[in-house]
Amino acid sequence: MQNRSLSQCLALLILTVACAKAQSPSPYSWTNLPQVTEPTFRKDTINIMQFGAKGDGATLNTQAINSALVSSSKKGGGVVLVPPGLWLTGPVALQSNVNLHLQRGAILLFTPDKSQYALVEGIYEGKRAARNQSPISGTNLENIAITGQGIVDGNGDVWRAVHKSQLTESEWKEKVASGGVLKDDGKTWYPSAQFKSASVEGKSMLIGEGQKPRDFAGMKDFLRPNLLVLNGCKKVLLEGIIFQNSPAWCLHPLMCQDLTIRKVTTKNPDYAHNGDGMDIESCKNFLIEGCTLDVGDDAICIKSGKDEEGRKRGMPTENGIIRNNTIYKGHGGFVVGSEMSGGARNIFVENCTFMGTDKGLRFKSVRGRGGVVEHIYVRNLYMKDIVQEAIFFDLYYFVKFATDGERDMRPEVNEGTPIFRNMHFENIVCNGAQKGVFIRGLPEMPVSNITMENMVLQAEKGIELIDASDIKIINTDLITKETRPVVLVDNSSQLRFDRLQYNADTEVLFKIDGARSQAIEVVNTDTKKAKVKATYGQGAKDLKL
Repeated sequence: MQNRSLSQCLALLILTVACAKAQSPSPYSWTNLPQVTEPTFRKDTINIMQFGAKGDGATLNTQAINSALVSSSKKGGGVVLVPPGLWLTGPVALQSNVNLHLQRGAILLFTPDKSQYALVEGIYEGKRAARNQSPISGTNLENIAITGQGIVDGNGDVWRAVHKSQLTESEWKEKVASGGVLKDDGKTWYPSAQFKSASVEGKSMLIGEGQKPRDFAGMKDFLRPNLLVLNGCKKVLLEGIIFQNSPAWCLHPLMCQDLTIRKVTTKNPDYAHNGDGMDIESCKNFLIEGCTLDVGDDAICIKSGKDEEGRKRGMPTENGIIRNNTIYKGHGGFVVGSEMSGGARNIFVENCTFMGTDKGLRFKSVRGRGGVVEHIYVRNLYMKDIVQEAIFFDLYYFVKFATDGERDMRPEVNEGTPIFRNMHFENIVCNGAQKGVFIRGLPEMPVSNITMENMVLQAEKGIELIDASDIKIINTDLITKETRPVVLVDNSSQLRFDRLQYNADTEVLFKIDGARSQAIEVVNTDTKKAKVKATYGQGAKDLKL
């Protein structure tokens, strides 16, 4: 056996204990949800105009806004008021015990002058990275808020590259005329030659041993900031605000506790690369409710660090409630991963609507990530016009394998093996998708103990289960165009299909592949409607379904 470091041995011990507790119950339930504490503030109010701010869209108000925030905090806190107007500003640093309140008609517009944003150490996909300072930030603060009915605009178009195929002809001509440079093939627009160089050459923003943010000055323009980053903060409230046009991720709470996001809108163009709506990373006790998202990447995304760094941090995203949200464009409506190396648990999602997202429920990871994702509960979810899968698990995220034999190679289970298990989804309706359910685990660690019940899924294809175990599909109506087969099982076991409904003209109900496919039970289901109940291939035994 190869030698392991102490940290690797500890991580492996933790993984072994986690596997041993695979059936450990959640301390929460639908009748006993996690509790989230909201901040409170003094009534004392300071208007940013008292510090010389001008809402004329031309005056740079960075110093005035930050001075108002600092002054309020030093006096014990209260409300810093942003009245109606177009308030041009550079980076804003929130302060403890202060509520930054934007009245209706107030637009906080962040300057396109990138020299105003200092190079700082930040986080990119769970790892230390050089970034430009975020337009709004806060570190190790307590009792903070951004509230009101105003708009926060990150001026993201001056930061982002865009492909010609993502714009109309007139939009493309306008973009090219605005400045910037084109890729040599003329199909990608970059904000600057510096951005192009960093992108084409694949330069890394990750901070290596002995490096400082200033060492990345030669690629500064490429280091897009997230619109709002809150790091290590407690008792946070974001309410009522429209956050839009972010350079990269829109809202990024990191290692925060007691986080409430209510009636917030996040809005990015659908071509916004890394234009996520909300990335909740290694946070504890959070509530996301009544929000509207229409973004260029994942909408509501759960993260907890990437690979070894995430496992060393060891902070799962846990004890969360996500309810009454409407999501339009996005790569996924509710997403976990792929940077989930610290784990995720005890998350409740209910009464949400997804309209036109690429995927509905999206769970993603890959070998090497590690982490345990469990006790995820979803109910009363309504989806329309989902581009790909309504319910999606894939532990081969961004990995292509050439043959089934390559997929069947089973390395040992170690600290880098991701675990997805112990979830319950119910009352789910989807009108329009490429596939109803897709689960692809790892041969050495199948996706396991997932129950889905009371579902109506209208899709091109029905259900596909690959390297999955202990999956229960209960009282589900599959209305599919593909009827050969309706359900594909590949090297999966301990499956139960109870009260399965399907089209009367179905050719093949089940296609069972793989020698590891076994213990499949079909009950309370009229299998005689199908011309062929089941076919078997690739070493699968006849299970007499």
